[in-house]
Formats: sequence, C-alpha cells, structure tokens
Amino acid sequence: MTERPPHGTARPGGRTARTRAAVLAAALEELDADEYGALTLDRLAKRSGVHVSTIRRRWRTVEGVVVDLLAQHSTAIPTPDSGDLLRDLRELAQAIADFHATLRNRNLIEGIVAAAARDARVAEIVRGAFAARTEHVTRIVRHAVERGELAPDTDATEVIAALSAPFYYRMLVMRGPIDARLVRTSAEAAYQAARAGAFGTGSAPTP
Repeated sequence: MTERPPHGTARPGGRTARTRAAVLAAALEELDADEYGALTLDRLAKRSGVHVSTIRRRWRTVEGVVVDLLAQHSTAIPTPDSGDLLRDLRELAQAIADFHATLRNRNLIEGIVAAAARDARVAEIVRGAFAARTEHVTRIVRHAVERGELAPDTDATEVIAALSAPFYYRMLVMRGPIDARLVRTSAEAAYQAARAGAFGTGSAPTP
C-alpha cells in the first residue's frame, strides 16, 4: 500500500478541487469568527456543506486543514523591489503588519504554531513553508548587495529573519498589537544592522 502523504500536502484536482475550496473557505470564515482552539471538523463540515467524513478522509485533522491554508497563503505578503533597501524593508514590514492585522490571519498563524508543537510532521511542513517564503523575499537583500548597498557576504536570510522576528514575538509571545512603531523599528533595526555588517558570513573576498 502506498503511504499517504502528510496531511495538508496532497493536492486535489478535478472534481475534488471544489471540495478543497469550500473547506478552506469555511476554515477562513471560522477563523474570522473565533480562535483556532474552537475550530473543529464538525464546524468545518457545517459551514462548508462538505460531509465530515470527507473532510476527515482528505485532511484527517483540523491541523491538516490549517496546514493546507498555510500553503495557500504562502505568497499572500507581496515582495517589494523599489531599488532602495530601506524603503523595501519598510514596505515589507508594513505588508507583514497588514497581513496580521486581519483576525483570520492571526488565528491562522497561531493555529499552525500550535499544530506544529503537537505534530512533528506538521512542524516540518510549517518550517518548509516559512523557509520557502523567506527565501523568496531574500531577493530584497540580494539586490541590495548587487547595488553595493550591502557587503557581498551579507546573509540575506538572517536580514529577513531580523526584520520578521519582532512581529511574531509581539503577536505570539507578548500577545500585543502590531502597530506603526513596530513596523518602523523592525525595518530600521534590520537595515542598520545589515549596513553595519552584523549579518556578514565572513566569506567575502579580500580586495
């Protein structure tokens, strides 16, 4: 028997595409109305009109549905590319803030973090999704290196991590609001640190 893939990773097609769309839409509506802990397969079935046995067979668990939502939303935050690093970091910080200003998106992130803590397979999928998203936006930093704004050995992934981390600390640990000051300070701190060489790998060629 062929082993089933981790829940949330299979890609339905054809006649099952409508089922997936209905269930994921229902999940977003549920997350808009209540916190992640209140999400159940029965509630998803009632809101989507899809039988609970079908949802259980396709996703197996609530966590499976939430991971699938994460995959769907992995490109929801746009990547700026203005030609100026500080402006790009500010725009990216604002885009992150705007994304998490929506209750359903905050509940989605809280949900996947909770799911990852309980299920190693979910944790691996979540890490992969965030790593892929981070890699995509590192072009902001790579282009800055190409323009000479940053040293050639700048670790682009670490720059993006430094920008993003304060948002998740504020949201998941401190349970506080994501405000304009956080947007400004996260972008400025990442920019200044990058310009100072804090994210250098030490692999730049010697002139």
